[in-house]
Amino acid sequence: MTILAVAAGFAADLAFGDPRWLPHPVVAMGRAITWAEGRLRGAFPQTSAGTRAAGLVLTVALPLACGLLTWGILHLCGMVHSGLRFVAEAWASYQILAACELRRQSLAVARAFSKGGLVAAREAVGRIVGRDTSVLDEQGVARAAVETVAENASDGVIAPLFYLMIGGAPLGMAYKAVNTLDSMVGYKNERYIDFGCASARLDDAVNWIPSRLSALLMIAVCPIVGLDARGAARIWRRDRRRHASPNAAQTESACAGALGLRLAGPAVYFGKLVEKPTIGDASREIEWGDIARATRLMLAASVCALVVFGAARAAVVLAVGAMA
Repeated sequence: MTILAVAAGFAADLAFGDPRWLPHPVVAMGRAITWAEGRLRGAFPQTSAGTRAAGLVLTVALPLACGLLTWGILHLCGMVHSGLRFVAEAWASYQILAACELRRQSLAVARAFSKGGLVAAREAVGRIVGRDTSVLDEQGVARAAVETVAENASDGVIAPLFYLMIGGAPLGMAYKAVNTLDSMVGYKNERYIDFGCASARLDDAVNWIPSRLSALLMIAVCPIVGLDARGAARIWRRDRRRHASPNAAQTESACAGALGLRLAGPAVYFGKLVEKPTIGDASREIEWGDIARATRLMLAASVCALVVFGAARAAVVLAVGAMA
């Protein structure tokens, strides 16, 4: 039933995305993080060790609470009717996944450029990246959109599918809490270098396996979407460690090789130039159509992940049943 519920949630995400009028659990998680941060900082000593301890408490408490709350809701629904539990798990899976929204927001960057020029494109890409977009030229905007699709193919879709298939909606929601924590407090700046340390490390840990599986799936589906599988594999082997994060360059390198592009490199964050290594080879100049190509690669890899992870779960369930 979990496999079918996750598949239904995946289909719903592709069909509907995230309507703005619909309450979203990530919004609730964000509010909980903001509320808890102030109280935890005040409850612990105002030292580096004390701030790290406060951040550790939040890092443990939020994913655990989200997972247990989801489990409780599913359990209560199951007590009423198995069909209601199925609907609840499918709905939770739908809320956890972000394939449609990632595709929609990235393609909106190219549309914004065609309608409003570079200024509009900078504004559109600024909604999905953390860097300063005011200094980007046309190629920089397109590159930022492609990089976002490549990196979030794992964080936003394939990694959630991985955990949903292992532990259902409770584990999937716990993973989403970890990911949300990292996006809000996992920065290496003055404010969060201590408080967000545990969140950043936990996010690195839980994404270690999914990010590598995501890269391999991207390489595998390249022929399906008309991209360069050999180039993707070559650049992935060479550049998969060229990032401060142990995971981010996995999918970026596979995508860069598949498209024949050079991604990453120096970028401006909060007014400060951050030197980062480049990923991939500049076989050609990036173009607006590369955003659509990257989204097709992301969607194909996501569908493949659903099938592979679902088959793996089914095999385990059947094996356990046979042993019993």
